[in-house]
Amino acid sequence: MKRKILVGVVCLFAVMRMGVADATAASQKAKKAQKSEKPAPETPLTAEGEKLITKYSEMLKTLQAEIDKALPLIDEQEKAAYLKTRDVEKAAEANRNAKQADLDKNRSGAGLLSHHKAWLDRATKGVAEAKEKLKQAEAMEGDKEAKAKAVKEAQEALANIQKNYDMAVDATKGAQDAVDKAKLVEPKLIEVLEAAEKALVLAQANTMKAVKELNLGDFLASDKLDAKLVKCVILKDAAPRGLAEYAEQGKDLETLLDKLLADDVLMLQMAVADGANGDKYAKAMEIYTAIQKASDKAKDGVLQKLALAVALEHAVPVKQSNPAAKPDAPTTVDPLKRYLHFEKAYLAGELDPRFKDLSVWDYRMVVNGDEPDEIIGWGREMLRNYRPDEISTPDYRWRYVQAVKTEVKYGSGDQKNDRPELQNYQNIIMNGGVCGRRAFFGRFILRCFGIPTVARPQVGHATLAHWTPDGWVVNLGANWGCGSKGIGKYDTDLDFLAMTQARKVEKTCLRVHRARWVGDVLGEKKAFGFKSASGFWNELALLIQRQIIEEAKAVALAAVGTDIGEANESKEKDVVQKVVLSDEDKAIVTDKNGIITIPAVACSTSTNSPGKILFMESKLGGKQMHYNRSGDPLNFEYTLMAPEAGKYALTARVVTTSAEQHLLVTANDAVEQADIAVPFTTGMWDKTPPVEVSLVKGKNVLRFSRGGQNIKGLTIKDLTLKPVK
Repeated sequence: MKRKILVGVVCLFAVMRMGVADATAASQKAKKAQKSEKPAPETPLTAEGEKLITKYSEMLKTLQAEIDKALPLIDEQEKAAYLKTRDVEKAAEANRNAKQADLDKNRSGAGLLSHHKAWLDRATKGVAEAKEKLKQAEAMEGDKEAKAKAVKEAQEALANIQKNYDMAVDATKGAQDAVDKAKLVEPKLIEVLEAAEKALVLAQANTMKAVKELNLGDFLASDKLDAKLVKCVILKDAAPRGLAEYAEQGKDLETLLDKLLADDVLMLQMAVADGANGDKYAKAMEIYTAIQKASDKAKDGVLQKLALAVALEHAVPVKQSNPAAKPDAPTTVDPLKRYLHFEKAYLAGELDPRFKDLSVWDYRMVVNGDEPDEIIGWGREMLRNYRPDEISTPDYRWRYVQAVKTEVKYGSGDQKNDRPELQNYQNIIMNGGVCGRRAFFGRFILRCFGIPTVARPQVGHATLAHWTPDGWVVNLGANWGCGSKGIGKYDTDLDFLAMTQARKVEKTCLRVHRARWVGDVLGEKKAFGFKSASGFWNELALLIQRQIIEEAKAVALAAVGTDIGEANESKEKDVVQKVVLSDEDKAIVTDKNGIITIPAVACSTSTNSPGKILFMESKLGGKQMHYNRSGDPLNFEYTLMAPEAGKYALTARVVTTSAEQHLLVTANDAVEQADIAVPFTTGMWDKTPPVEVSLVKGKNVLRFSRGGQNIKGLTIKDLTLKPVK
């Protein structure tokens, strides 16, 4: 007996460790709600609505029948052979994972030993300090009673610290013994794991052989059924009743929906991009149509894809994050304005040069931010003014998002200084935060420049991942496979990564989508990872996906910024752009009125910390100087010639992203420093209030340092000295 099924040619795929992600809190709540609550009663349809539901139901039924007839045949014995080899492969994979877990558990003692060694180091220092304090107390002269009290307190403190030291010694010894025993066992565990991996590779090869014998690769590679498949998927996912409820609201809406269902190319684009959020295809079509009416440029090319991405992503409204001082601001993002914002930025050349190369699926992860459109514009302008080097860095792993590393201070102590008139992301760069706020800002600044990005949480820590020309990379966290939750529709972060890798081979990746669409049409539960794949077609889609990845020899990029996820100082070496300063860049100019202009890059001395002061190209033309937030305070100075002796009003053209910043300056041998209260410019160019300095005729030296308790980054274009009359 033969049965109709669709399958593709797949081949041996690489051994991959599959991380198991926890269900999201939202999904857990939804499942509980489904079990404990009765579904809400359906709103009765109008007479017109009843006609429409019949219309869409018949359309769906007809398509399903046509697809069923079009599917090729496969022998049941061939299918059974495939399923058997697949079961063997699953068992081999489970065994390999178990052996890997045994090895990981055996190695886990190394981390505990490191922790105990650090404890012992602290305890050792504590004992030494306590002994020194006791020695000082015993050497006290004068009041005997005070001495006796001090000695007693020091002895008690030493006794307590000694107990802590003894505990640390015992714990470290125990951990060391465990590690030593583990090392003896490890070779055998490695041997067992390697045998399990070889068995898995063999099982995978047998599965691929069985799949290949199905001999249906030509069907999978064909696009002849695409139009019917995607239309059927949209009708099924949106549901005839849901479509009827939408269309019965007006003839114009029914016409709009009919237009969608007649547009094979558009429906294919939607399906390839993972469909409309919430399966709200009608709403997506409404948004898409409104965008195209508002802009002729949205009809083709990059901007058509962008328009569709906005429509699909905003089919379910995106909540907008507004400043606390603006309670009347819109609560959701306006999709039309979101599109028009990015259209204008794209045409003005303000987005990343590779923005034009992205897909609809990619664009969705650019346009879905919670920030108001004006804040997106602020983000681009701020970084262009403040740290243009982080825009032009050739290292795409850190392009734009390096601002988290250099500018967003780790720690929650300053969050109390958040200002209600500022939007969340403006407050974050000003006052810093722990992992959550830093990851939020990183994703925000990437979106500002058109770089796709997603949240990639792991246990106890928030991180992000984003697109690069070489593949997706994790910032500020552990490598792929360490995610604690899925990403969007994808069960695990590894499933998401696999899809990004397969999509790079766009034409071949259509085979993955086709297999998944057939599964959807035939009633299988959607699956975007092996963890939830229970149907033949969805599992087949994932096998094809892994085949594509193997053939493309895709390599996952290693995470960057792992050591700075919860710290301020990174051991990773940054790619520093070399800036050549010409004589013109450093030229100090005095005009006919005696006003002296000093380029910030003309500083003649910088001390203490290399890399603290950076020179970079300026949006205003020429060069500018940036005083880095990290590291120890650094002094810098300028040597200049004054045409006349006297008092001069000193101002500086600056950019700041934090409040309460100061510059201290002395002229020549002045004893007292003048305090320049640097304005909080929120990333825009502004001038400092003038301070008076006294210059002599001829050679002068201005020495600068930073003042205040919380030194943050500061960008300076130039300094101006105007004679005080």
